[in-house]
Amino acid sequence: MKTLNWALGAAIALGLSAGSTLAADTTLRISLQLPLTSHLGQNLLLFKEEVEKNSNGDIAVEIYDSAQLYKDKEVPAAVGSGAIEMGVASLTRYVGDVPAVDIFYQPFLFDTEEKVRAAVAPGSAVRGPLDEAIQDTGSTVLWWQAYGGAIMLSKEAPIKTPEDMKGKKVRVFGKTLGDFVKAAGGAPTLISGSEQYLAYQRGTVDIGMTGVSGVKSRKLWDVMDTITVTNNADIEFIVVVNTDFWNGLSEEHKAIVQAAALTAENDVRDRMSQIEADAYKAAEENGMTVYRPTAEEITAWKTVSEPVYEAYIEKTGDLGQKIMDAAKKL
Repeated sequence: MKTLNWALGAAIALGLSAGSTLAADTTLRISLQLPLTSHLGQNLLLFKEEVEKNSNGDIAVEIYDSAQLYKDKEVPAAVGSGAIEMGVASLTRYVGDVPAVDIFYQPFLFDTEEKVRAAVAPGSAVRGPLDEAIQDTGSTVLWWQAYGGAIMLSKEAPIKTPEDMKGKKVRVFGKTLGDFVKAAGGAPTLISGSEQYLAYQRGTVDIGMTGVSGVKSRKLWDVMDTITVTNNADIEFIVVVNTDFWNGLSEEHKAIVQAAALTAENDVRDRMSQIEADAYKAAEENGMTVYRPTAEEITAWKTVSEPVYEAYIEKTGDLGQKIMDAAKKL
């Protein structure tokens, strides 16, 4: 009986119960690479609750977490083609079509919460042009999900300066982060979030780059033991919907979804600092060492990063220059 109750509860949480789906006029399937227990998963649950409540069940939301349908790198094509209605992808997954999205991975450009909030505000001079450009891929951005600052993971010793990265293989999740690693003397390896646990366990890479909330949700303390708090990049995920599907919704349904998206975006952004604090605490409780670089060590990282800014402008053209100029004014 306990097993049955658990199964029913899980089905309801994921929006997969046959009754709710059959009763709905519209179904939104969402692909997520992270576990439902992650803060991004919980954010989707908030969205689901808001949509289903305010539509009186006319819209059902189904969440497929842990990359059970698509890996992070597959989401842009899956949503853009209409293979699935919605998906969550790290912003950098759009870099092939919109190179300028990697503005958030420019080393230490957004080094305060105030700068990040200003940059990611809907319609801002940084975010606005990116949302518009992503529409050309067949997807419409509904909301952005905060994931926090980038950190480095290692075994035993922390990664204090670029000297500690020289000659090491480093897990990255974006091309620009790879440029940063190369500038510091390391060898970048692009590995999906859902695959990084095995990469660390098998020794495929020596150093990991991720967000600290991912350390908690994926229990990366089982395979790495040191966190270096560099905050060298701002990690953002976006929730996108297929544009043709979106345009086919009634104005009433669009309004319900947009309101739920705004609620979800504000909630995760406002809770991000506490989410990170809780994750650092959990990491230490599970045996990890957390190292915070000195001002001099951060300066050393910034010094080797200069070529990354130059490469960004070369790759992104006028759009990149426009967004970079806006970012520097924050």
